[in-house]
Amino acid sequence: MRIGILGLGRIGAFHAETLSKLDAVESLVVADPVADAARSAAQRYGAQVADSPEAVLAAGVDGLVVAAATDAHPALIRAGVAAGVPVFCEKPVARTMAEGVEVLHAVRGSGVPIQIGYNRRFDAGFAAARAVVRGGELGALHTVRSTTLDPAPPPAAYVAASGGIFRDCSVHDFDIIRWVTGREVTEVYAVGGNRGAAHIREAGDADTTGALLTLDDGTLAVVSNSRHNGRGYDVRMELHGFGDSIAVGLEDRLPLRSVEPGVTFPSGTPHDFFMDRFADAYRAELTAFTEVVAGTRPSPCTVEDALEAGWIAEACTLSLREHRPVTIAEVRGA
Repeated sequence: MRIGILGLGRIGAFHAETLSKLDAVESLVVADPVADAARSAAQRYGAQVADSPEAVLAAGVDGLVVAAATDAHPALIRAGVAAGVPVFCEKPVARTMAEGVEVLHAVRGSGVPIQIGYNRRFDAGFAAARAVVRGGELGALHTVRSTTLDPAPPPAAYVAASGGIFRDCSVHDFDIIRWVTGREVTEVYAVGGNRGAAHIREAGDADTTGALLTLDDGTLAVVSNSRHNGRGYDVRMELHGFGDSIAVGLEDRLPLRSVEPGVTFPSGTPHDFFMDRFADAYRAELTAFTEVVAGTRPSPCTVEDALEAGWIAEACTLSLREHRPVTIAEVRGA
């Protein structure tokens, strides 16, 4: 099949490399506002360069990967759907929830599949955890802990446009909690602080946060996030039930060291970058998209799924700002 890629920044170039190695992909058509980025991708992966999104769609692509800036997501998703081309779009659907809902209404009923990029759904550990939970091996859940700790903060320009730590970082935890447990979040309470980079504080954001989520069956989920984790990129999940407990991310490259006498775990080099930690998951995610394009599977992460995680992020953002519990129903009705 022939896949179009819009946006060749860090993640777009990574997707181009991944797609170029998949057996199902015969050729790539790429476009980026920065001409050098498009030419570089063409040279490295044998891609055809187009000068606009319209030109990519006119090149006879079977599927479209959107890795452009967030502000461009709604228009590019709609363009792909209007052309009848299945779309993979990096999260978020849009900068604001209102825009995201508009996209949902615009594409609903089109029959064109859309997959939103939440890569943890394709990580082997998280997939195994989901199977264990859904299989009833833990008994009823009572506690979930989900962690995302970045090794260093993103640059000021990114922070200023990201919408805040809950919308660009914690949202991965929110999505994977929903996906693994099969439950919905009903209420949140969030706290945060700034003890690191000044540009995060100046943007009105927090660099370290904690959120307590109440799920619709009474399970409590604790989400911990930070822009500062000196030992590396730390992504983990714990699930505790009345019958058993499991964890995702307890492996030799876990960026955490034990001070217990005689304990040598973990012994590997700590993960230091999200593309390193989730390289296999990204490959599986784009392989799934080729199956969506081929019509052999439905979208594994729909626009509706992405918006559900977004509502949780909105509720946490409001909770942090106003220092109070916030229900998902409240932000949906705002």
